[in-house]
Amino acid sequence: MSTITTRYKGNMLFESQVGDHSILIDVPEKMGGKNRGLMPPQLFVISLGSCVGAFVAKYAEEHGFDTEGMTVDVDFDKTDHPIRLTNFRVTVRLPEADCSDECRREALLHVAKHCPVHETIETIEDIAFDIVSG
Repeated sequence: MSTITTRYKGNMLFESQVGDHSILIDVPEKMGGKNRGLMPPQLFVISLGSCVGAFVAKYAEEHGFDTEGMTVDVDFDKTDHPIRLTNFRVTVRLPEADCSDECRREALLHVAKHCPVHETIETIEDIAFDIVSG
């Protein structure tokens, strides 16, 4: 099992490090944050969009699609009770590619839906929690 540790830096600031890369995570100002980093829900959405983008770009480039100007938009709603993100819609834009052939378009959609982040969201059953002190 892989582990990524997120450390509390004080004043509602967190830092996660993976290899040579680190990222600062903050919370909304109403929770004591100070806009020093991305918020956890933003990172979640970014993870989905970048994962889909990576899988689509790899497939597209291997199959002759032009990926110039490619973008991935992730639209979503936020609910307050319970607090969560809902109603995701992922739109991959390939402005220079010819996606008029239905088979090629369906192949790209298939690839997009099978990135690891989307697969995890679709199949997650339970997350185990534990609190350890001392």
